[in-house]
Amino acid sequence: MPSIHELTDFAVHAVQLAGTEILEYFRSSPPVHNKAHTGFDPVTAADRAAEDIIRSEIQRVFPDHGICGEEGGQTSGSSRHTWYIDPIDGTRAFILGQLHWGTLLGCHDGERALLGVMHQPYVGEIYVGSSLGAQLRRGASVQGLRTSVRTQLDQAIVCATDPTMFVDAESNQAFQRLARRCRAVRWGGDCYTPCLLAAGHIDLVVESSLKAWDIVPLLPIVTAAGGVVTDWSGGPAEHSDRAVFAANAELHAQAIAALCGAE
Repeated sequence: MPSIHELTDFAVHAVQLAGTEILEYFRSSPPVHNKAHTGFDPVTAADRAAEDIIRSEIQRVFPDHGICGEEGGQTSGSSRHTWYIDPIDGTRAFILGQLHWGTLLGCHDGERALLGVMHQPYVGEIYVGSSLGAQLRRGASVQGLRTSVRTQLDQAIVCATDPTMFVDAESNQAFQRLARRCRAVRWGGDCYTPCLLAAGHIDLVVESSLKAWDIVPLLPIVTAAGGVVTDWSGGPAEHSDRAVFAANAELHAQAIAALCGAE
């Protein structure tokens, strides 16, 4: 069985390889294809190339591990370990030349998310989380991460990627209940905002319309830094399309109460 050190070193290596490829496309106006039957779900050659690189590395180093990727789908393995890949989380930001995007890679052992990394190659940041702790790596610099100690919901700014995640009546009403109790709402960010929460800069992130590859890599980063991650009812987030990332248990409890309609 690979150790957590080996898995982490591999994950960092794999996202760095993918990042080199991604930067060849960034701010070069790559063709954009829409995967959605309705609405807009963009994908570029950079997404596909990055996932191909990571998949190839996993198959080379851990041939018995399963893989679940946004672009390539599910590949079963004989091991209990499965790698979750989102080659570019935040493709909309990517195609606009903005910086709130990154490569997500996480390893799950069938019971829990063991480790996660988020790499933003343009700024050279790698957020890492596991039982070893949470770190921000940038070049030779390694900084430990710790979430905010702010516990009052009325002092928190809640972040969410896009208001269109909350278009159905039930989710919109739930989010608006929460938003009214917070200091302000900030839109945008994709995978970057949970990482900034792990670093202590953001207190609360609420998302919907998620897939497993959006959640599994971010879970260890936030929780290893002291945060709490659940679905909107307070249950496990891995198998839900909704997630609450909170800096601490106190803030998390208030956010869940607001989402569930408690006064």
